[in-house]
Amino acid sequence: MSARKADSAGEFQALTVEARQTRLSLAPSEVRIHKNGVAFRTAAPIAPWTEMTVSLQSSRDAGRVNCTGVVVACNGNRHSGYTISMVFTSLSKQSQARLNLLAYS
Repeated sequence: MSARKADSAGEFQALTVEARQTRLSLAPSEVRIHKNGVAFRTAAPIAPWTEMTVSLQSSRDAGRVNCTGVVVACNGNRHSGYTISMVFTSLSKQSQARLNLLAYS
């Protein structure tokens, strides 16, 4: 899996991650975009196999990428925070193309 750490002047403005009881708005500096998912840090743990919706707002155009994914790993502790790894499921071809562009640019 290829990864790129997004910088604050990067390709997108914000990332929103949402589950039934959790909603996170993340800055670009807190997110690593992969071609198959994302990794981010959070203060609270999220259980593996939790299904979440991700909304990625691009700064290049007015487009937004909406994806559904599953948390596959949650590493860390309450003192230093948690690193969440999430894999996307059932991406449309258009969403996959936009993610590839962000991940490889």
